[in-house]
Amino acid sequence: MSEEKLNKRERYKAQLRPIDYYPQFDTLDFEALGEGDRYYLQDFGIFNVDFLEDEFTLRIRVPGGRLDANQLLEIAQIVSQYDLSLILTARAGLQLHGLEADNLREIYHRVNALGLTTWQSFGDNVRNIVTDVFDGCSQSSEIEVYPLIEQMQAFIIKNPRYVGMLPRRVSVGITGNRENVTSFFANDLAFLLAEKEGKKGFNVYMGGKNTEVARDADIFLLPEEVVGFFKAFVETFYKHGSRGSRAYTRLFYLLEKKGLDTFRSWLRQEYGREFEPAGELRVETGTFGTYMTLNDGTYSYRYETDFGRADTQELIALASYAKAHDTQIRLGVDQNIYLLHLREKNAPPASPKPSATVVACAGSGNDRIDNCPYSFWSIKDESARYLPLEKIRRYAVQVGFSGCAKGCGRHRHTDIGLIGLKTNHFGEAEGGARIFVGAEHSTGGAVGWQLFSLVPFEHLYEVLDLLMALFESSGFSHFETFARERLNRFSHEAVSMWMLLCLKSGRIEPLPEQAPESFEAECALFESTFGEIFERPEAAPWMPVISAMSKALWTVGSGDMLYRPPIERTVHR
Repeated sequence: MSEEKLNKRERYKAQLRPIDYYPQFDTLDFEALGEGDRYYLQDFGIFNVDFLEDEFTLRIRVPGGRLDANQLLEIAQIVSQYDLSLILTARAGLQLHGLEADNLREIYHRVNALGLTTWQSFGDNVRNIVTDVFDGCSQSSEIEVYPLIEQMQAFIIKNPRYVGMLPRRVSVGITGNRENVTSFFANDLAFLLAEKEGKKGFNVYMGGKNTEVARDADIFLLPEEVVGFFKAFVETFYKHGSRGSRAYTRLFYLLEKKGLDTFRSWLRQEYGREFEPAGELRVETGTFGTYMTLNDGTYSYRYETDFGRADTQELIALASYAKAHDTQIRLGVDQNIYLLHLREKNAPPASPKPSATVVACAGSGNDRIDNCPYSFWSIKDESARYLPLEKIRRYAVQVGFSGCAKGCGRHRHTDIGLIGLKTNHFGEAEGGARIFVGAEHSTGGAVGWQLFSLVPFEHLYEVLDLLMALFESSGFSHFETFARERLNRFSHEAVSMWMLLCLKSGRIEPLPEQAPESFEAECALFESTFGEIFERPEAAPWMPVISAMSKALWTVGSGDMLYRPPIERTVHR
């Protein structure tokens, strides 16, 4: 381990390992928790903060997103009995919100008796291991990875060496499917379908997080080698990861500081043999529809939740349908619930919201339950109010909405990313969203970059509707292709200026195929396209001009807003 000064959590671990703390659980006074108690309880799936000491969250691991109808029915009954709220997480797990000191212990034991577990779902642990929701059963499936996920989870759950004892959390994703509809490259460790010398296996990527793309580790593994490699990886991070400042303890920073080659040498020592260089990546951009034909000729059905929220009646209806029709239930990292192996395209319970491709963090909750103390906004409600959902759904555009910069909505690994923020920069506006675009998330090409630092909520729909209109006018079928072939070829400032000028003029001017190569060329393009409404700045950079224009357009309560609703705009081609 590093000799640097230990952070506070590491000092608690040095005094008492989480596994040795656990025997206190059944006699613990949950109304009088200390700081150390709160740290330790996260290792068993329980989250609580001192400024919301009366509310608890319980997170349930659902490896690979698979659970059965009886488990879902029992969870629904628990939610109903204790008046809780339930949220599907962006790692295909479940969170129960609104637990209290006098019912926490009973709920915890009931959940952990279901064949699921809450262990290591928070804290410094390997978090819920995710895969494609159609693992092993879609027409793009090459390798079923669920048996590997079960073995990996068995290795870390209740392992005294690792329970709460890693330097920081580790997210793991693995897919044996060709089609990729989520960013596996946001994980600390990712295994993606690849081929080498006629053999199917996985290329390894390491060091991803909510704001960074995982790096190609130049390693190819056969399916039977994955679990051994995973064990070596966990041990390597355990031994060599930083335990100093919490801001720099993720794997990403270790790779930055020590280098990928050094980490590979440590890993090779633990693994016990040389690595095969990477094969050819076999992952491509894909989309899921409401119904999909599976590889055995049956169908799947996607139930779109209320941006990750589901009430008791919904859960009971879905679980009852699954039991009656002998179908499988799987949770997706897109926060939707899937029923698999339907014999016909009949209509199970209807979805409450058109939210298929929107991932929203827990948010601040409501008047009764505070889902996340760090979120500035009730993100799940803002998603419904401020997003052009019909177009987003029509084109399967992936949106990630986070309530703060922690990024639980994966806002930089989706087509359009948003962070909800508070502000007084635009007059009477109380808040808004920072917008990110440009992510090449399916292939790990790039994370999203900042389009606007903040758009007031009053104008967010208009801005996103314009962004969707520019995508439509490009003729590309996938927003990710539009990002790669249009947005990412222009300077970031030029795209921001282009959108502001479209908003000011009330016109939709498609982005040209050829991007200008200099500041002077950008000015010439803006003048020829937008004429008199473009005021040529004296010199670069663009940011002061962008700041002034955005404030003029979006100041709320000034009486002379230049905001134009979508219906008044004209498309120019």
